[in-house]
Amino acid sequence: MTKKILLLSFTCIIIISAKAQNTPPAKDTVSYTLNEVVYSAAKEGNYVSKIKPVKTEVITNAGLCKMACCSLAESFENTASVSVGYSDAISGSRQIRLLGLAGKYTSMLEENRPAMRGLAAPFGLSYIPGQWLESIQVAKGPGSVINGYESIAGQINLELRKPTTEEPLFVNAYIDHLLRSELNVISSLQLNKKWSTAIFAHGSIDAQKHDGNSDGFMDEPMKRQLNFSNRWIYLVDNGVQWRFGFSGLYETREGGQMHFDKQAPCNPLTNNYGTNIDNTHINIYSKTGYPLADDNSSNIAFVADYTYHDIQSFFGVKEYSGTQHSAFLNLMLYNTFNEHHKLITGLNGHFNDYNELLNDRWFDGVNPNVPTVQDLSRRETVGGIYSEYTFNKDEKLVFIAGMRLDYNSLYKWLFTPRVNLKYDFSDNIIFRAAAGRGFRSVNVITDNIGILATGRQVSIANNLKLEDAWTYGGSLMFYFKCFEDEKAYISLDYFRTDFIDQVLVNQEISSTPNLYDKVHIYNLNGRSFTNAYQIDFSSFPVERFSVTATFRYNDTRADLQGQGLTELSLVDRYKGVLNIQYATRMNKWVFDVTAQINGQSRLPNFVHDDQKDHYSPVYPMFFAQLTRNFKGLLVYAGMENILNYTQNNPILSHDAPYSYGFNSSVIWGPLMGRKFYAGLRYTIFK
Repeated sequence: MTKKILLLSFTCIIIISAKAQNTPPAKDTVSYTLNEVVYSAAKEGNYVSKIKPVKTEVITNAGLCKMACCSLAESFENTASVSVGYSDAISGSRQIRLLGLAGKYTSMLEENRPAMRGLAAPFGLSYIPGQWLESIQVAKGPGSVINGYESIAGQINLELRKPTTEEPLFVNAYIDHLLRSELNVISSLQLNKKWSTAIFAHGSIDAQKHDGNSDGFMDEPMKRQLNFSNRWIYLVDNGVQWRFGFSGLYETREGGQMHFDKQAPCNPLTNNYGTNIDNTHINIYSKTGYPLADDNSSNIAFVADYTYHDIQSFFGVKEYSGTQHSAFLNLMLYNTFNEHHKLITGLNGHFNDYNELLNDRWFDGVNPNVPTVQDLSRRETVGGIYSEYTFNKDEKLVFIAGMRLDYNSLYKWLFTPRVNLKYDFSDNIIFRAAAGRGFRSVNVITDNIGILATGRQVSIANNLKLEDAWTYGGSLMFYFKCFEDEKAYISLDYFRTDFIDQVLVNQEISSTPNLYDKVHIYNLNGRSFTNAYQIDFSSFPVERFSVTATFRYNDTRADLQGQGLTELSLVDRYKGVLNIQYATRMNKWVFDVTAQINGQSRLPNFVHDDQKDHYSPVYPMFFAQLTRNFKGLLVYAGMENILNYTQNNPILSHDAPYSYGFNSSVIWGPLMGRKFYAGLRYTIFK
């Protein structure tokens, strides 16, 4: 058994040092010595931006340290805007939902470059360690046209720690009671006035099998991951900037039955069922900016990005392999005509080469059926031109209108209009509205990796369409005084998405009565829509004490074959989150408690015998963490899922993994029980 004691964390205070003499008396959060002042202040963990014209929730580095946040997937537990769940109970693949829509409809960006696309999507949320991040920005609605036409539900932009950050060394290490362990090392170095670099290294291992519900299957796969990144910034006195870097990752996952040994082939006759998934990911990027005017009112920028991804996997006797080569180019011209008018125009293009092969084997319980080999390879090239105009009237009124015209080698011409409006009725009342169109190409298997963890045949219709949807909505924010907090706020928002074309994945079609032997993937014929409502509250009512609360409600429906307009299965109707944090003087001790209430979701009709709708139960989740801050060192310990709540029987027909009834994709709740963890974060400041 491999045992590594590795740990994780991040510092949630701001330290500013300055020469000083005769420093005046200070309050609780200020202390002084003879030669320097050290000032520490609380920083909001989650907040809705007051400035951005698009409704944007920001998760800061302070928010990322409220929990362990080992990966990006675990960084959304303090918000109801983004829900994170499992695609199935075997592979460990995590998926998000924004505005009630699956994560594939959200554009993932890494410092405004497309990320986690294509074959990297099902496991991409585990590729970004939480402590590599400086902040996460969750923008709702169709957003900007600059990076492409794919955003439908919204955009999630990830900001990583910068090479210019004056932290020569940051180390975080983590371990939990199941011996999952992790180590991150980050070094930001300023070599001279022009050159800065940041080196990121990550290693994690989960090498112990565990079966908390005694169904004979691992609750999570055993995983090993190595991740490395190197980022550079070159700054010239005339304002020219060049940012470039590369990253590489290798991850292996082994899941399935507790007795499974991947050295022995899966065998339906002996019920030897397991999975193995190997992912290799490489990314190289370059971003260059050139000022065209001394006052920087006009400049040009060029972005180039290349991604390679390889996945080799098997799920029992089903085999899936794929290789992706993707390139993204973006040339942008910024013009600020005056304080009121700005125009961005540009050209960009995507090149995607997918080589995918699905060897689909299934069994009737005794005899093997003839395997179906499906070649899902495709080459897709997209080139487009875009323009985005911004009118800004003294920050009180901001209006953004954008449009782009693209030519897709598979789907021909595509026109994408989008508008955003922000209007401040006063300093304390802010209104936003947005509307726009989005498209996306379907990656049948990686969009729905959980369908491989079933005993069913995958049936894919011919000529699947490009998905096409309109999203529109708005928000209203009210700022007010709450005890000592002058800027507490309540935010209300509503968004609706209407699909013109959509690819549906339906497991609720029976070939004969009560025989569900196929996963059907086909084009929408009828209506499909989602209504999403949310209310947010945030306040620091007294010094060093913060309260953040969020509640979200979704109504997601589509015309399903044989069922008509139906609530989509496994989409939770609502979620509520409450986070309370208290810090002692100088932030020596920080206490965090998070409570969630997770609403019911409709269960697929093959889970029960009658024809009535059945729903999952409403369930709570609680998290707590205690952090002790020393000089340059933070030590923390915490507990997740305090009530030890887990979904009963997450794997249907777990005793017959090669039967049609075997299905691990009906996931509505947590798979892992109570977890104890501890960690440390060590920082050397320059």
